[in-house]
Amino acid sequence: MSWYLDNVYDLNNESPYTFYIPSSEVLNKLKVGDSVKLIFVTEKAKEDGYRAERMWVQITNIKGKKFMGKLDNKPRLLPLKIGNEISFGIENICDTQYEDPNSSEWDFYFDTLVTVSEDVLKKREFNFMLRDYPNSEGDSGWSILSGYEDDDELSNPENFQIVSVGAILNIDDSILEFIQEAPLCAYEKDDEGKFFKIDDYDWESYLNG
Repeated sequence: MSWYLDNVYDLNNESPYTFYIPSSEVLNKLKVGDSVKLIFVTEKAKEDGYRAERMWVQITNIKGKKFMGKLDNKPRLLPLKIGNEISFGIENICDTQYEDPNSSEWDFYFDTLVTVSEDVLKKREFNFMLRDYPNSEGDSGWSILSGYEDDDELSNPENFQIVSVGAILNIDDSILEFIQEAPLCAYEKDDEGKFFKIDDYDWESYLNG
């Protein structure tokens, strides 16, 4: 069974707010004997769709941005064994044994939760955002809509999901400018595709509806 190592920079480019990559501060610390995690991918997926596994490799040699190491995990799928020699580059490292000084930023992307309509996830587009007071741990209070939902969709809780704010930032990260604004607030996209604050939003009807 053939396999390859995923390029974490390509994966991060596709999902910049939900696919973590180690910071340069962490990567510059690496030395022989340290452990790093790589993503091993099979050329052909199994029947259940499984085709990748993340495994630790202990570094045995470093030349610039090229590394040699020994596999330190027992594979579930791949035809490899603990101790097998692995050649890899810095572009293949998805995690290290070190605490990342940038981890708090990633915690925000992963742990901050928003309510989003199924239509947003389907269209990969949103045009309206409203922030109410949070009602549970991790809840940001933000509700995010495509703007195309009809009344029936909006009244059915099954048409909504709870996702990380990072998943929404992957669609449009211009909202970082106001994502920390305190409740109550509402934003909508204009004809040029830029969000503006709705200063005259009818909060009385919303809160009493």
